[in-house]
Amino acid sequence: MTQTTLIEFPCDFPVKIIGTNSDAFFNDIKAIIDKHFPDFNYENLSQKPSEKNNYLAITATVPVNSKEMLDSFYRDLTKNPDVKMVL
Repeated sequence: MTQTTLIEFPCDFPVKIIGTNSDAFFNDIKAIIDKHFPDFNYENLSQKPSEKNNYLAITATVPVNSKEMLDSFYRDLTKNPDVKMVL
């Protein structure tokens, strides 16, 4: 059975990562981005703390070449215990 996707690759794909607002969380996310996208342009990353400053939303627009590449990135993000949600 072949899965189809509505995303056309290659493309720049925005990924929102929500987690604990801490330097460790931010640095962990940067390390995961660097692992999957060594030439990532950090101008394509934005961050916004929650109203009470407990959580941090990071949006990274990453250059993906395939569904497998995107899936691998999502899997590594969700393995991090400080990550609450990946959209």
